[in-house]
Amino acid sequence: MLSKDQMVETIQAAREAARKAIEATYFGSFCITEQRKVRDEKSKLTKTEPVIVLENQPCKLSFETVKAAAVSNAAAAVTQITKLFVSPEIFIKPGSKITVTQDGITTDYTHSGVPAVYPTHQEILLELFERWA
Repeated sequence: MLSKDQMVETIQAAREAARKAIEATYFGSFCITEQRKVRDEKSKLTKTEPVIVLENQPCKLSFETVKAAAVSNAAAAVTQITKLFVSPEIFIKPGSKITVTQDGITTDYTHSGVPAVYPTHQEILLELFERWA
């Protein structure tokens, strides 16, 4: 039977292996842009500008198509769910712009809802970025 310390080490090793396996699927990269107050030293005015706060972070985009279950005479509604997989240590403020490049395509998103954070990764549901709030 394993001691408590051996069990903790085994669990940590399993988590590290799982995290490595998940991160091996990260073929994209992303950057986070936030609206921040910036003071112009010349005019002494403060204005809000987009500022990149994190760049070139590895990630994976995942897409899921969901069809409406209701049957009607109209065409069935189809919704695409976009999910971003990133390191669990990264924090993205609500309202931030998330620019993702994967498979040669770059798209701007914002997150919707609260991310699902696990010891090995986090999953963030995304929406297309339309404009700054």
